[in-house]
Amino acid sequence: MQVPANPPKLSAPIDLERVRAQFSRPERVQASDFLRREVASRMFDRLGLVKLAPQRVLDAGCGAGADLALLQKRYQAAQIVGLDGAAAMLQAARAQGASAARLTGLNQLLSKLLPAKAGIDLVCGDFADLPLGPNAVDLVWSNLALHWHPQPDRVFAEWRRVMRVDSLLMFSCFGPDTFKELRDAFAEVDLAPHALPFVDMHDFGDQLVAAGFATPVLDMETITVTYDTAQALLADARAWGGNPLSTRRRGLLGRAAWQRLLAALERGRRADGKLGLSFEVIYGHAFRPAPRVTSKGEAIIRFDLPRKPR
Repeated sequence: MQVPANPPKLSAPIDLERVRAQFSRPERVQASDFLRREVASRMFDRLGLVKLAPQRVLDAGCGAGADLALLQKRYQAAQIVGLDGAAAMLQAARAQGASAARLTGLNQLLSKLLPAKAGIDLVCGDFADLPLGPNAVDLVWSNLALHWHPQPDRVFAEWRRVMRVDSLLMFSCFGPDTFKELRDAFAEVDLAPHALPFVDMHDFGDQLVAAGFATPVLDMETITVTYDTAQALLADARAWGGNPLSTRRRGLLGRAAWQRLLAALERGRRADGKLGLSFEVIYGHAFRPAPRVTSKGEAIIRFDLPRKPR
């Protein structure tokens, strides 16, 4: 058997078809949208510190489109492209929101010679195989979506490919301590993985540098959501997308195992009587720098003349 020179790096054995299927019911996912809205608000606060006038913005993993209208409001002259892997999510975005959204075909996005037009366009696609040409985007925005892809290093490389020089990448995703209470409780039931092994922030930093991004900045915070009952906690965990791992347990838990799970969660009640579910939220931003070598490997040396005083 021949081993490929650069084997793919998997963050986890995520089944992308299962991810698409799980997000094909927007009404099921809606119950968990409160945290996406909170994280989006914090991302917009950070975005406000960057001076940017983009012609085209890509919302990678736009879901039902809540961030699209906010991005359009901030950058009224820009074309906002919402991309998601689940067609049902894009239909929800079109129905809910997107007052100016146009569900377009790939051929329109591939028209690289046409100037960007203000408004919102929606397209179904994979983060790591974007229907956009190189140097097409001034801002890539991605809110709590990256952790659903098994190859984030490949995603970063693809995002950089479509970004113009000096354009900005801003994203958020879950880190390793997300769902730790749920993971500990399931460990008392069986050895099967019931939650994603989310990527560490420092690994994302290494991947951004390897993909060719400049000055990546990453930080994290823990947000704890509290519940009155274990059933409510589990319902929200399912609404977050469930378990898309190809190594997941097949079949439902038996009655005895289900009771052990509930009992394990109950033992984790806080001093205030609530059950807590932790979300480690990673925030990252980086710029695409000007190239230092040509396509033939020749070094590029720039001579910038000093500006004459006015």
